[in-house]
Amino acid sequence: MEYRQFGKTGIKISELGFGCWEIGGGYGSIEETEFIKAVNRALDLGLNCYDTAEAYGFGASEKSLAKALGSRRKEAVITTKFGVGYPDATNYRDGSRKRMMSCIEKSLTNLNTDYVDVYLVHWPDVNTPLEETMAALDDLVKQGKVRAVGVSNFRLSQIQEAMRTRRIDVVQYCWNMFDRRMQKEIFPYCREHNIGVMAYGSLAYGMLTGTLSEEKTFEKDDWRSKRGQLGNLNLFQHLFGPDHFLNNLRAVDELKVVAKRHGKTLPQLALRWTLSNPVISTALVGCRNPREVDDNVGALGWSISDADMKEIDAIFAKHKVVSSPESWLES
Repeated sequence: MEYRQFGKTGIKISELGFGCWEIGGGYGSIEETEFIKAVNRALDLGLNCYDTAEAYGFGASEKSLAKALGSRRKEAVITTKFGVGYPDATNYRDGSRKRMMSCIEKSLTNLNTDYVDVYLVHWPDVNTPLEETMAALDDLVKQGKVRAVGVSNFRLSQIQEAMRTRRIDVVQYCWNMFDRRMQKEIFPYCREHNIGVMAYGSLAYGMLTGTLSEEKTFEKDDWRSKRGQLGNLNLFQHLFGPDHFLNNLRAVDELKVVAKRHGKTLPQLALRWTLSNPVISTALVGCRNPREVDDNVGALGWSISDADMKEIDAIFAKHKVVSSPESWLES
């Protein structure tokens, strides 16, 4: 396993991170017994980054991760998140001190631990002053319940405002071949301020697995089943929306050729591409079983040349892939 500095936290984080969204439900099906085996295989290989959230199955993901880690908790760097999914809050978001103090206790109980390594605000809450949110996060660090803090899916202006109260240690954003929006403003800022960056969606929610086809149908409880009817879910329109899906699949077919030339699978190429950006601390990827863990580790220990990067960009241009759409994340 290879490791990178996690911003200024002092934590060395594995280049690959284990994303635990799937085990919470809502993204296809995954067996907990296989998930537990996958986590232990990842630990054996030195993968120390495990990312979950309160909102992933309303605590289900956190509980499954705790069960999987068992007595090996200290081998893991655990990131969890709060701030979204509350029916009693405006737009289901709440970044208030009161909510945070309640949520951290629930997460610690779910995770069967007395601290989390990184605690993130999952989505911005425009109805709570960022000064309140950041001050509360700082208090959690002082209490020893959290080692480092940060935000996910914040606009640059929101990050700048938050930093006036308390330094942001870590951020989390979508970053893959099909979504490069963060290279314009967010990543340059993170590089300048030495903020750790976790990349989620590294396989573009299945697009970069190479397993999708024009005839693909998703299970009813999978959010991707709403392809073509995504409303204002701008984060996903350019992946599965009716104006983009077929062009993206054609690009993927050509990316497979590039991967094969390196003796790699498409997911390995995709993860290597994500990690090729030096601002990235860790690339998150879901693993349903030990075999997927082993395959993903094949993304390490090699590099993509400048010529390969240009070829990938040419493939995207050829198929009119929109990798930097004007739309922003939901705010």
